[in-house]
Amino acid sequence: MTTERISGALRSPVTFSVLAGVLIGALFLVGTGADPVTAYEAVLTGSLGADGIGSTLSTGTSVLGMALALAIPLRAGLINLGGDGQLVLGGITAAVTGLYSPLPAPLTVVLALLAGMAVGAAYAALAALCENHLGVPLLVSSLLLSYPAVSLASYLARYPLKEPGSSLPQTRALPDGVALPAFGDSTVTVGLLLVVLAAAAYWFTDQRTAFGYEIRMTGLNARFAAYAGVERRGLTMKLMAVSGALAGLVGAIGVLSFPYRFVDGSLTAPGYTWTGLTAALLATAAPIGTVVSSFFFAVLQVGGLAMERTTEVPRELTQVLQAIVIVFLAARLRFPGRWFTRRESPARHQPEEAV
Repeated sequence: MTTERISGALRSPVTFSVLAGVLIGALFLVGTGADPVTAYEAVLTGSLGADGIGSTLSTGTSVLGMALALAIPLRAGLINLGGDGQLVLGGITAAVTGLYSPLPAPLTVVLALLAGMAVGAAYAALAALCENHLGVPLLVSSLLLSYPAVSLASYLARYPLKEPGSSLPQTRALPDGVALPAFGDSTVTVGLLLVVLAAAAYWFTDQRTAFGYEIRMTGLNARFAAYAGVERRGLTMKLMAVSGALAGLVGAIGVLSFPYRFVDGSLTAPGYTWTGLTAALLATAAPIGTVVSSFFFAVLQVGGLAMERTTEVPRELTQVLQAIVIVFLAARLRFPGRWFTRRESPARHQPEEAV
């Protein structure tokens, strides 16, 4: 069984896509006169070494959180492109809650997290309502609703909530104690544990519950799932609400971590939404695969900066690697599977199933 799993992993389009991306990236490096071995070593050392693992885990918290938020509806064939809007609304809501809550600091932190999740869930559910009752495709409604949300958060950070005397578009700093506990002197906070717990809950729901089975069946064949009694509108509403809640949680974690305030653009500029979507696509929204691919992209993102400092190779190369991986995966190239498959004799040959 173990041998079969290893063989299946080697023949997987995901494995082939990653290896193809690494190989083509090496060709790019050779073309620019750089040493591929040195460059890739700098990526691994800079992201997984003693000086970089903290940044990788901090980045991985946001990447994994957004990957989970987008993988959950994607598992049912639904694409949520409004991650940025739900993310910033969760962040700005957590900032407002932290600034004005009369509760003690520990309770304020919990309240800020819950408020960020609630607002993110409500805004994502609005996109589902647009599809269910107005006929606007979820792909369009979620994306378009993201723009006013980002603009609203930007306005609040630049005007009503702006820190007096600061030239930066940021809110006032949160009161003392209103912050997620960090591990030692690192920038890694308890937010990482919250995201890991969310991943565990996603895995349990996907693999051990009837609701998870309905989600997977809807993603595989929506017409069959509807025939079996799965109510599409209700499922869309539930999954979008959960997706938005996770995106709002990531935004709240970002505000309750250093620099302990909402800074306009700080949540959207790193591209967590699109990196998370890439990770979810690479893993085909599978729970464990989403965790692994999120860590892979966090390593590329952090290691790219180290590679640029060490070898003077632009960190944009890591973005090229991400794009190449997804292109190969989208093409569904299965050459390794054919190479590893034993040929059958003509007498035993069976017709291949249609893909």
